[in-house]
Amino acid sequence: MKFKYFSMLLLCTSQIAVAQKAPAPAYPDYLEPDHAVNAVTMVMVHDVVGPPVAGRYYAYAMLGAYNIVAANNKNVPALNTLVASYKPVKFNVADIKYDYKIAAYYSILETSKQLLPSGYMLKDDEDAFVQLLEKTGVEKNLIKNSVKVAEEASTAIVVLSKTDHYSQISALKRYTPSKEDGKWYPTPPAYMEALEPNWKTVRTMIIDSAQQYKPKPLTKFSKDSTSAFYSLVKDVYNASKHLTPEQTDMALFWDCNPFAVTTSGHMAIGYKKISPGGHWMHVAGLVTKQANLGFDESVVVLTLEGATIMDAFISCWEEKFASNRIRPETFINRYMDIKWQPVLQTPPFPEYTSGHAVISNASAELLTYLLGDNFAYTDNTEIPFGSSQRDFKSFRQAAAEASMSRFYGGIHYMDSIEQGNEQGKSVANGILAKVKKAGIRPFIK
Repeated sequence: MKFKYFSMLLLCTSQIAVAQKAPAPAYPDYLEPDHAVNAVTMVMVHDVVGPPVAGRYYAYAMLGAYNIVAANNKNVPALNTLVASYKPVKFNVADIKYDYKIAAYYSILETSKQLLPSGYMLKDDEDAFVQLLEKTGVEKNLIKNSVKVAEEASTAIVVLSKTDHYSQISALKRYTPSKEDGKWYPTPPAYMEALEPNWKTVRTMIIDSAQQYKPKPLTKFSKDSTSAFYSLVKDVYNASKHLTPEQTDMALFWDCNPFAVTTSGHMAIGYKKISPGGHWMHVAGLVTKQANLGFDESVVVLTLEGATIMDAFISCWEEKFASNRIRPETFINRYMDIKWQPVLQTPPFPEYTSGHAVISNASAELLTYLLGDNFAYTDNTEIPFGSSQRDFKSFRQAAAEASMSRFYGGIHYMDSIEQGNEQGKSVANGILAKVKKAGIRPFIK
């Protein structure tokens, strides 16, 4: 994959209005860590990586870079203070001169190259990065040594990734949808099979376990028109009939469906887009630049954001397949209106809790701690995928909108959104407790 694949993303991020003043970063633009993350995102879009899996890849992609930064900055806590499963590995670089920023940047690409299904595409990005360094006058031997450090750091992270049980998922018992009342069942137009039903078996990154932050019990299923559950369904149905243009725009902006399918006659057409985790990783990258954070601080923010997304998805997916709740589209088509369709394509997994609510609130709490409340920014993440940009006064406002977008989109009930909000905040608070204990303090107060 070449730089042209994410040059559009770089152009978008250059248009962000600065709302926070800080000293300019003391490193060139081509070393912005989010450039490498954007390249990784485009490979995930190509591979149609599902939301939980994408969260895992983002988390591991940043760990090597974090390790390199921590080895060169005594103010950055060692990785094992945050990730208990990581066993420190000493780099064999005592006698060589290298640029740790170059090494950290390269390691994001290298780790992802080794982990992603089409990771080989990132070789073009690595080569283009090296060529750019040479054109700017960086000594070839320094580049060579920096790449060596990056490769060592990436190897250690790839070894770690092989111990988190992800590779064993394919050997687990195949999931069979239930036709029982109240249970999730595949939805049109593609009727896709359940996405990652055994995701709870993947080891968490920072929180202790998938079951640590379970939400409150969901509203009991009922077809009785006077029941609380029927009322939840009716709210989704009625809202879909009276959406304002703003509410529709909100739903479409936060769609983040990696593979939306439409049909035309006998032909099915798939559209590849960014995942929810990819959206929040892009936000993390653009706000670190808006805040003019240093290279080391930016790597810390992106690493913690990746780990938060991974853990939030594991927590959410544990509940989804435990409760296995029916989607609004299925209930409404069966019992209310056979022709009704939601604004957004219904995702191929159970309803409770809302994944976007969980990861958006987890991300917002993390970024609020690191960069402050009332951090205004323009989110242009979706421009390359056919959407507009939206302005937010804070990360929490963005998370609240992301959560409500699923209601307006017709794919979630309100209790799933409300409890998803709380679940996401709980995951973030658990992560932040360990972040604070490790000694990571806010970069903007």
